[in-house]
Amino acid sequence: MAQTLREFLDSRPNLRYIFTGGKGGVGKTVTAAVLAYQFALEGKKTLVASLNPVHSLTSVFGQNLSGGQFRQVEGVPNLWAVEVDASDVVARYRENIATRVREFLKYADIPVDAGPFVDIAVTNPAFEESAMFDKMIDVMLNEAKDFDRIVFDTAAVANAIRLIGLSKIYGLWLNRMIQSRKEALSLRVQLSFRKEKVEEEVRKDPMLADLMDMNDRFTRVKKLLVDPEVTAFFFVTLPLTLPISAVRRFIQQVQAYDIPVGGVLVNSCIRADEARRAAADEYLQNKFREQEGYIRVIQEDLGPLVRSYIPLYKNEVHGLEALREVSRDMFAPADASLYLAS
Repeated sequence: MAQTLREFLDSRPNLRYIFTGGKGGVGKTVTAAVLAYQFALEGKKTLVASLNPVHSLTSVFGQNLSGGQFRQVEGVPNLWAVEVDASDVVARYRENIATRVREFLKYADIPVDAGPFVDIAVTNPAFEESAMFDKMIDVMLNEAKDFDRIVFDTAAVANAIRLIGLSKIYGLWLNRMIQSRKEALSLRVQLSFRKEKVEEEVRKDPMLADLMDMNDRFTRVKKLLVDPEVTAFFFVTLPLTLPISAVRRFIQQVQAYDIPVGGVLVNSCIRADEARRAAADEYLQNKFREQEGYIRVIQEDLGPLVRSYIPLYKNEVHGLEALREVSRDMFAPADASLYLAS
């Protein structure tokens, strides 16, 4: 039998980095908030960080958590939240990149306008994702180093996978850049006919120092991201065709990056007893029959990974009382029979 969410978490006492992902609109923020809420109740100092450009932690918790700062969640000891300001992160990342380009051109004695080079560097298609990935690294290694658990509410899962997968791509790129820079410095010393040794030139080169620092950070993060004892990526889906197909596809992509899959959380399921009580509601009955087929598909294709089924609620999840209710359901045994007619 598949492990329940509680069994899975209990089997990994050192779990520290938790990611929630899924197709847009499936309930990633709610599940991230509930995981963080539960960890905090268990005495773990917890941070829930929204990397999603469209933030909704403020709505879910029913209190102002905006502004890009770590804020303690009122009414929940041990719980902090941050809605990362994407525009601010991108602006600071753009300035950092621009500074690096200018330093490179200056140090290389290339007398050209740095503007066009900066424009090229900061307008590539993956720039914003790179900026958010850099912010995620800061949270993991520096800003939240005193927290026991860090729960990341990511953007739509396609972006989330690219975000995390950048660690592998960047590692290859940085190693090549460092090697190229060392070769260039060696050639520069030889052509200058100076007595200074290559090692001394390397030691005082600001660009190489910057690259090596970046490489060290990416290496440390990559090691954490592929460690199943400290990292888990939970996928959230609805009992519908497109979200299920997306989860199947994205699980394969995540595994290609060696990112540990924590499991699948099936959200917004109509309970069989609710369907029976509303026998006269034709629309609900049609949706319930449709749901049955999808749940059977989930059982067949994703069964061992399903950690919980979360019911469809009459009202939007808003405030701590609603989170308590979702937590109770999400951490209950994953009993699919509650959502099937027979």
